[in-house]
Amino acid sequence: MKGEFSFDVLIIGSGGAGLTLALKLAGTKTRVAVLSKFALTAGSTYYAQGGISAVFDADDSLESHLNDTLDSGAGLCDEEIVKLTVNHGKESIDWLREQGVMFTEEQTLSGETKLHLNREGGHSHRRVVHTADATGKAVSLSLIERAQENVNIELFENHNIIDLITENNRCVGAYVFNSQQQKVETFAAKIIVLASGGASKAYLYSTNPQSSTGDGMAVAWRAGCRVSNLEFMQFHPTCLYHPAGHSFLISEAVRGEGGRLILPDGSTFMQNFDERGELAPRDIVARAIDHEMKKRGLECVYLDISHKPAPFIREHFPNIYQQCLAFDIDITQQPIPVVPAAHYTCGGVLTDSFARTDIENLYAVGEVACTGLHGANRMASNSLLECLVFATRASEDIKQKLPLLTMPKNLPAWDESQVSDSDEEVVVSHNWNELRHFMWDYVGIVRTDKRLHRAMNRVELLKKEIAEYYAHFRVTSDLLELRNLVIVAELIIRCAQQRKESRGLHYTLDYPNLDTSQPAQNTVLTPDNFVNS
Repeated sequence: MKGEFSFDVLIIGSGGAGLTLALKLAGTKTRVAVLSKFALTAGSTYYAQGGISAVFDADDSLESHLNDTLDSGAGLCDEEIVKLTVNHGKESIDWLREQGVMFTEEQTLSGETKLHLNREGGHSHRRVVHTADATGKAVSLSLIERAQENVNIELFENHNIIDLITENNRCVGAYVFNSQQQKVETFAAKIIVLASGGASKAYLYSTNPQSSTGDGMAVAWRAGCRVSNLEFMQFHPTCLYHPAGHSFLISEAVRGEGGRLILPDGSTFMQNFDERGELAPRDIVARAIDHEMKKRGLECVYLDISHKPAPFIREHFPNIYQQCLAFDIDITQQPIPVVPAAHYTCGGVLTDSFARTDIENLYAVGEVACTGLHGANRMASNSLLECLVFATRASEDIKQKLPLLTMPKNLPAWDESQVSDSDEEVVVSHNWNELRHFMWDYVGIVRTDKRLHRAMNRVELLKKEIAEYYAHFRVTSDLLELRNLVIVAELIIRCAQQRKESRGLHYTLDYPNLDTSQPAQNTVLTPDNFVNS
């Protein structure tokens, strides 16, 4: 069996990284398939509010962007990777504008127009290019439109990866669940790229869409790829706290434009934790909020920008203003109730500077990958930049490699002769809820050895239950996500257990300080060292 579908390049994921790569490749007559687990707009890129960091201001410099990123990364960034990334900031923005992305502009004193730049936490200058407060939506819709116009790109919605197909440490295809037709399909490809996003849905509270279940990390791990630095899960400090809010993110740009974090009595508290106050890096702000909530028994704290003129607020934050208004919160007159929530996975599948993984012909781009850019803590608005830069790097390498490759043949067929339809789907939903609750309670913003040990005990039990269930019943999207989430949860815990210090996003009460006895070390897990993972 050659495969029901055959493409030069198969890209798993339809966000900023996946679509950028598809467009960069398709101009060369390369036949590209892009798989989206749900709708094309269901990924994290579409929901990204803040923007894309790039040096445009005359008072700013590439060196400053480099140094800010290194500082946020708490000693674990790969300096050469950071240099590479910030050096391509301006050209990445220029390319997006060529694709039709309309960024917010402002008039200069001389009457000319220029890009309006926001400032966010960790940045020493205004360097965040944005489209009001819905940048990701603008980027996503433009890239989708360009991809739909391109005859060399085929887009597959409602297609969820099950597993990669490998032969002799070479990736040759993938088994994919078509959730619309409820059947498994086989894709053969010369090159496979994981662009499937992060794993924030391993946690009870997340700013991410439902699709962020770590699928790419789990399938790469099962195929034999190393993962790195998964203990560094970034919690966004300000997620709307409202029963109907569905984890709506309140952009960091609100704090960048003067928003103040306050307690119920109106008093501020960030000055007690960091001299930068509200502009401190996200991990510091998230821990400060977590501390105040636990210390005072609060359900939330508040973010107040109502001291700014109402027209300013409505102009700069139209999306946030309208969303909050739908919940009877007028941000021009009252503070916004907020809590921290899992937001970004800084670690992931280990890659090199061209997005290559440990398996030949398998690449990883975007949040699924660990490139070395973010280190122990991602600086605001560096993530969409990473998607653009490494999708471009991957395209350069793939273009050189493709002429030397032949289409894989005789892929093994998917076998479901020994399984049946499930008669107890409640097992899936129950295990999903249990997983996300104990990850939130034991592997959240503040950790201890005891909490991690408890979490690992529960993961081991869940893994056995899920493996048994998976072996007996036909796959569903929910089952595939649960199977992947329990693997990613285990990897997050194992990484956290190996780090005997507090650094960046990983904070443990048992080791509250940096380990200065040796150079900073990345946490790397190798599949061969863990049986039955």
